Amino acid sequence: MRKLVALLIVSIVLVGGAYAAAGFVDGPSIVISRPERFVGAATPVDVEIGTPGGVLSSLEVTFEQGGATTPIVSLADASAVTAAADRVIVKTEIGRGKVSSLQSGPARLLVTASRPVLFGLRRVRASVAKDVQVRLERPRIGVLSTHHYVNLGGAEMVVYRAEPADVSSGVRVGEREYPGFPASGATVDGVSIADPAVRIAFFALLWNQPIDAPIRVFARDEAGNAAEAAFDTRAFPKPFKASRIVLDDRFLERVVPAILSGASEMKPAGPLLEQFLAVNGELRRANAEKIRSFASKTSPEMLWRGVVFHPFTNSAVESAFADQRTYLYQGREVDRQVHLGFDLASYAGTPIVAANRGQVLFAGDLGIYGNCVVLDHGMGVQSLYAHLSAVEVQPGVMVEKEQRLGRSGMTGLAGGDHLHFTMLVNGEMVNPIEWWDPHWIEDRVLRKLRMAK
Repeated sequence: MRKLVALLIVSIVLVGGAYAAAGFVDGPSIVISRPERFVGAATPVDVEIGTPGGVLSSLEVTFEQGGATTPIVSLADASAVTAAADRVIVKTEIGRGKVSSLQSGPARLLVTASRPVLFGLRRVRASVAKDVQVRLERPRIGVLSTHHYVNLGGAEMVVYRAEPADVSSGVRVGEREYPGFPASGATVDGVSIADPAVRIAFFALLWNQPIDAPIRVFARDEAGNAAEAAFDTRAFPKPFKASRIVLDDRFLERVVPAILSGASEMKPAGPLLEQFLAVNGELRRANAEKIRSFASKTSPEMLWRGVVFHPFTNSAVESAFADQRTYLYQGREVDRQVHLGFDLASYAGTPIVAANRGQVLFAGDLGIYGNCVVLDHGMGVQSLYAHLSAVEVQPGVMVEKEQRLGRSGMTGLAGGDHLHFTMLVNGEMVNPIEWWDPHWIEDRVLRKLRMAK
């Protein structure tokens, strides 16, 4: 009997110790990824809860504001709660539909969850709170500049006001967006615009967009509130040339192996013509995406001076912007592509200079463009110099207008020694001829800055 009593006492002690120890086990891990800082009229909520086997005993997501607590999600809400391996995902939204008393001002999102331990005999609990700011007012936006004329394939600039100061804003042309930048980053006649609400956006009507594509300024905040406004714009059609490129084996043997030797992202097989078609199509698209990525590295300040870009007048134009090219091999059509730049030729190894002041973003091999330099002129405006035989600058260096970048050549997909030059607006290729025109620079840029200041 004494042994039985002793065994019972030991068992009680062990069970009690295990029960007490279970209380020190970590509760579920809780990460609130959205909202980040703001809540608007309808804001997504994303929560991830780490728990073994994706099992929870309880879950509550609540919203607290002005002393009132509103339930948002519970464990029973199958439409918002999903169990996975070792985690539970919560996806819902906060807005006036769920919080009738929602008002602008500070608030708090609270997530509380518990999971079973000790074979379900006990639960361990965790809570995470995130302070947020409710913003229900739409941004305010209005255009300050006047007379916006854009050519198909060309660029334009607008000056506008967007408030409050922390909203993201810009211009939307069809489905494409062009970001705005603080106007304080642009100087004209030695004076810049001090008002923090005034923004500048360069935008484009791409060569393949409808001539009547809607053009509007927009503003949106982190809470999801948005506003947009139309402004006075007029678009003009632009005829583009068509040309025929005859391919021969000599050209293919020269360019295709050289390009593919540096293109680790693709290794096409088959006859040389099939490899060329992969280069002219697949690699061309990959190179275009890389060029677009440079837009994210643009300076918020206008690095170039408000003067015409260097026009390369000592060169002969071999091909113009948006030339519609048909490729022929042994008398039959094999491909079609669009040439988005100017091909400029003089004599072999011509010194190539910067079209305007800017920072070197890229200097090296770029697939079909061969040895290439990309300059950033700020506020989304960039220029590209391709097919160089030699590159004489390094990324990160600031260069002045007409400073030497390298020498012309026939690297990449070039049929002969020349410079391929184009301008870029937010990573999209636009007609360079406008940037060579002093009247265009005066009317599209300088006039608007003077009026705004």
